[in-house]
Amino acid sequence: MVIDRISIDPSRMAGAPTVRDTRVTVTAVLGQLAAGRSVEQVLEDYPYLERDDILAVLAFAADSVQRELPFVAA
Repeated sequence: MVIDRISIDPSRMAGAPTVRDTRVTVTAVLGQLAAGRSVEQVLEDYPYLERDDILAVLAFAADSVQRELPFVAA
């Protein structure tokens, strides 16, 4: 499952969800995508990330919203 690429460790980045065991937060990647940057541009900024990492960020965000707002249709 792609969400397995997201880590939550209280000792890293104050417990914010990160991509794998890096210091790249889910919100950092989402922020870049929300600002209009393409997946390819994000990968250029973070060359140690993979396309599946970006997909995991999106899946994690969607799952988080679904849990927060359970009335939203999946």
